[in-house]
Amino acid sequence: MLRSKLKVCLSVTGICTVMLLAACGVNNPNMGKYAISGYESVYALQEVDTAQYKNYTDNPIQSVEKTPVSTFGLDMDTGSYANVRRFISHGEVPPPDAVRVEEFINYFPPASKESLKQLKNSPFNASYEVTTSPWDSNKVLLRVNVKADDLKTTEIPPANLVFLVDISGSMLGPERLDLLKSSLKLLVKELRPEDKVSLVTYADGTEIVLEPTSGKEKAKIINALDKLSTGGATAGGEGLKLAYQMAEQGKIDNGVNRILLATDGDFNVGISNVEELKSFVSRARDKGITLSTLGFGDNNYNEAMMVQIANVGNGNYSYIDSLSEAQKVLQEEMRATLVTVAKDAKAQIEFNKDQVLEYRQLGYEKRQLAAEDFNNDNIDAGDIGAGKRVTVLYELTLVGGKASVDALRYQKKEQMKSNDYDNELAYLKLRWKMPNGESSQLVSLPIEKKAPVSQFDKASIETRFVSAVAAFGQKLRNNPALAKTSYEQIAQWANNAKGEDPNGYRGEFVKLVKLTGSLTRSQ
Repeated sequence: MLRSKLKVCLSVTGICTVMLLAACGVNNPNMGKYAISGYESVYALQEVDTAQYKNYTDNPIQSVEKTPVSTFGLDMDTGSYANVRRFISHGEVPPPDAVRVEEFINYFPPASKESLKQLKNSPFNASYEVTTSPWDSNKVLLRVNVKADDLKTTEIPPANLVFLVDISGSMLGPERLDLLKSSLKLLVKELRPEDKVSLVTYADGTEIVLEPTSGKEKAKIINALDKLSTGGATAGGEGLKLAYQMAEQGKIDNGVNRILLATDGDFNVGISNVEELKSFVSRARDKGITLSTLGFGDNNYNEAMMVQIANVGNGNYSYIDSLSEAQKVLQEEMRATLVTVAKDAKAQIEFNKDQVLEYRQLGYEKRQLAAEDFNNDNIDAGDIGAGKRVTVLYELTLVGGKASVDALRYQKKEQMKSNDYDNELAYLKLRWKMPNGESSQLVSLPIEKKAPVSQFDKASIETRFVSAVAAFGQKLRNNPALAKTSYEQIAQWANNAKGEDPNGYRGEFVKLVKLTGSLTRSQ
């Protein structure tokens, strides 16, 4: 099986590349990307890693005097963490571009009960905490939580789902199509009679395997999945077109109309340009059909495409590296995965220059917006699912601390006309649309100046654990702020803040950090 990263050496003489590939059973270009090197009469066939990740530069330190406002779209993707876990579990340090800090910190369910403030006339609840930074004594960390209202089972609208499944040659293997089928079966088991599923596949061409079928016919849906097998090129663009046709055919007014694209992202026939795909997906989104992506595979995995089309499709991106991850995404978090309660959700935080000198947002690089985008309803942003908790983390330098950037000589400092805001550190504003709405709504919350928890180990479990996760992500991205922090220190911070961990996600994280430390020491 050429899926593994093994070198196959053949003692041949004077054989052409095509014959050599054919002799090894590689008759289809979509079986992977291969390189051949010859040394006299021995030829080596080795699969080349063609995985694609989009580069995002870490958010810089911002002076509050110069840039007092931070604006971004809220995000509920978690795929980066699962993908990085796969790298480390296989004994590899992930490429920095595979690491997105916000997807790390939002991966973990809360491990303790936390008091949240209901924001009036909105589907949101919020909380915040400030504590000293464990990696820089000159700074503090601000953690802001925004949680969407959950729905009762009886309140969940009926779903019209289209499983769009990549069955091309690149999906061959137990960690690809086999895992994909097992994963979708978990979701099928959760379907209700009022839900319906269609199944579309693509390889060299496209096929409607299953017309819209009621969720009560689980055996029929599972049987259709069981019959899938791999082979051929990857006409993903054509597959998307057919999937949207099926979504239109089975569309449910005021229901969930969503395509679940399950693939390694290796489109090589038809529409394959990411910008063209985004344009196509965004047009369908405006008609009420959303798109989520489920990633599988490794060496030819096109994550850059998967993330971007899920973002413009008003869906979310998840990476499935195991059946337990599929259970988390498609069963435990199904409501948050499928049912949107707030569309185009944006956050804007204004920092009080009399309290904060500088700030740096940890993560959310792919969701950054211009300040003027906050009030522009034509700007696409994040979509928040039922019951989903979104965490935002900032590193702050408070007034009185040592600034990273010198004060400007000629910058005029405006004097406050009153002391009305002396007790505020910052001001949080959220803007969102109802799932079927076109005009946004606004809600706000002052973040009060409270004495930061002076010792990091006295902060809440949630703040300490999230800080450890953010530290891990930054260190994997080679951020200089974490250069003097060891993986052992990060593992200790996380281990001391596991709290209730019924699913073992936090304990697994501690082991992952320790393993990373071992891998980096051996290099």
